[in-house]
Amino acid sequence: MVEKEIISILEKDPQSGFTITELVTVSQLPRSAVRIALAKLEGAEKVSIRKAGMAKIYFLKKNQKKTTR
Repeated sequence: MVEKEIISILEKDPQSGFTITELVTVSQLPRSAVRIALAKLEGAEKVSIRKAGMAKIYFLKKNQKKTTR
C-alpha cells in the first residue's frame, strides 16, 4: 500500500520532513500516487504540512507510532 510506504519514508527523517518531489524520488512511485496517498494521510490526520515558499513539506505527526511491518 502506498500510504504505508510514504509513512515509512517519513519516519526516516522526522525532523526535516520531505517535499512531494523528494518522496517521489525516494519511493520511485508516480507523482500522482504520492499526491493521492498524502491527501489520504492528511485527511486521516497522520501527516502535518509546513509551507516553505511554494513548497509543502510533509511530516509524520508526532502522535503516530512507527510501523512494525
